[in-house]
Amino acid sequence: MTVVLCTWGNAIEGGTEEALTLAHKHAATVGADLNWLVIGNVADTADKIAGKYGVSHIDKLNDSKLDSFGPDALVEALAQYCEQQKPGTVLFNQTIDARLIAPRLAGHLGVPVIMNGFALDSQGDSLNVTATAFGGDTHCVYQLSAKTCVVSCVTTTIVAEPTASPSSPLSREISVNLDAVEERFKVTEQPVTEGPRLEDADIIVSGGRGLGTAENYALVQELAGELGGLPGASRAIVDDGWVDSSHQVGLTGKITRPGLYLAAGISGASQHMAGCSAAKTIVAINKDQDASIYRYARYGIVGDCLEILPELIKAAKA
Repeated sequence: MTVVLCTWGNAIEGGTEEALTLAHKHAATVGADLNWLVIGNVADTADKIAGKYGVSHIDKLNDSKLDSFGPDALVEALAQYCEQQKPGTVLFNQTIDARLIAPRLAGHLGVPVIMNGFALDSQGDSLNVTATAFGGDTHCVYQLSAKTCVVSCVTTTIVAEPTASPSSPLSREISVNLDAVEERFKVTEQPVTEGPRLEDADIIVSGGRGLGTAENYALVQELAGELGGLPGASRAIVDDGWVDSSHQVGLTGKITRPGLYLAAGISGASQHMAGCSAAKTIVAINKDQDASIYRYARYGIVGDCLEILPELIKAAKA
């Protein structure tokens, strides 16, 4: 049996090389080949980095119905691939889209699925998958005895480690038949982001409902700009329409690991912390000295972020 990492899109998502690292270590442990299944323009980039992580085969799926990366077509294509190749472990880098596709694929195949996994340990005929739970506050271990399983990996705690002996992967075109697939819904509008991605930022300044009004989010944007970072947001203010979802940090938003994460007016709910707890340094600003965010922060300022943010902006400019 093989280990397969599934990737699709127009660009390699952050965390992909970390997922390849985890996949290669697992494949080496169980004595299996590592295959990388790619769909879309990522195939061009995959050729350049696959060898660094011990990939044996780069498997490419090409079908016009996959051009828009619709979920129904992706699930059907991945299911047909798995039925042909019979992989033992199917891995995903847990992007927002992968959160949707991984469990649907597992349901289609009738195999177990583990979300939020970050470590794999083979124990005889079983596989132990360590995963985060309750927004990252807890770790749990799932013991799987099935011959095939699907694991969606959170890569914020995994360090990308190229192999000591690079491989020379072979490229293969795998045929699938998607004639019967029709997408059951279509996206009519979505945020369009340009420039640096939040997931790759080394400095993030995020705001929450403690800012009071949508207009005050400008303080977050200004401080982020002065520090050379990017602005982030809690789900609460995204849901309220203050800022679009491309800025959302958290379990249902972006999973980040910056060097500095400054949280202004954010309480620190576990769902939000799942997206930033891997930051090297967290700085919290909150009027409530008992706010959960202070459990995670290295530095904390108890006070009104509307008074403190302007002073930090002045200091950053100076």
